[in-house]
Amino acid sequence: MTPKKTKGTPDDMDIHVGQRIRVRRSLLGLSQEKLGDALGITFQQVQKYERGTNRVSAGRLFQLSTILEIPISYFFDQSASQRQNILAQGFSDNEQAPFDSGEDLMQRKETLDLIRIYYSVESPEARKDIMTFIKSMAELLSK
Repeated sequence: MTPKKTKGTPDDMDIHVGQRIRVRRSLLGLSQEKLGDALGITFQQVQKYERGTNRVSAGRLFQLSTILEIPISYFFDQSASQRQNILAQGFSDNEQAPFDSGEDLMQRKETLDLIRIYYSVESPEARKDIMTFIKSMAELLSK
């Protein structure tokens, strides 16, 4: 039998879904107020969803997926346990220490701004050049 949830304590999955809502809303440049208007709710309710304080219903997830132009599965992609597995494995083909800064980088405004700016460049070739430039600068600065 699972322990009863303490009132007022967000569930891990509610927090994860809320974070995914916040990330996508931010990437689209929508304010909480604009998203709330589109959903027919207040921006305070959007805040509660994003913090995981209030659980998002199935119907509301469908509305969010439509407004945010993403599949419903987006909200459940890379749950906390999946993220830990990815961090433990790493992405490199070479041996390296796992990357774990102790924080979720997708929650940082700087990360979201960078991604939004990157995808505002329409040309895939130009985006590839930007990525090459950033990689070369990172290598230079890490020496």
